[in-house]
Amino acid sequence: MNSSLRKERQRRKKSLRNWIIATIILSIVFVWLQQKGDLGEIWQDEIIPEPLPITGLHPVVAESEGVLVRMAARRGIEVVITHGYRSVEEQDALFAQGRSSSGNIVTNARGGESYHNYGLAIDFALRTPDGDIVWDMKRDDNGNGKADWTEVVDLAKELGFTWGGDWTNFPDYPHLQMDFDLTIRDLKRGKRPPTAQ
Repeated sequence: MNSSLRKERQRRKKSLRNWIIATIILSIVFVWLQQKGDLGEIWQDEIIPEPLPITGLHPVVAESEGVLVRMAARRGIEVVITHGYRSVEEQDALFAQGRSSSGNIVTNARGGESYHNYGLAIDFALRTPDGDIVWDMKRDDNGNGKADWTEVVDLAKELGFTWGGDWTNFPDYPHLQMDFDLTIRDLKRGKRPPTAQ
């Protein structure tokens, strides 16, 4: 084999090796950026405008909350909404509960990681005939043989809410949300549901 042919083969081998190394490095960077969440900011397929600050419940959630309370009242169940929109600061304080401040742990969501922070979630409780606010999932104050809590959850699901009690890793029984097919990651990136459905 002559030396020029050998040099050409070596050059091709080196070129192929360099191409493989570059492909591996680019693949690693791509996966890392995708997991980090910055890929959409580098190669955006859509422009997401700077969102307006959120200061209350989304109009669809607010309307559905009112409908839920009225539908439950027709069944003899008094629903009390205990939380709606929650600021990032309020969420962080709630997250600290049972960790760096006193009380029981009630959430695994830090500020910005809860649908409450985007006006898309509510929490509820029940008011007893004596006027007490309770989170008793077995009470049947309207006497129809079905737990009032379950009736409220069923009504909420009919209205399009998802129930935190269905979560397997950290059930949140008072929690109802409408996510509009948006993840927390989408919301953090500025995506918002339409205001009219």
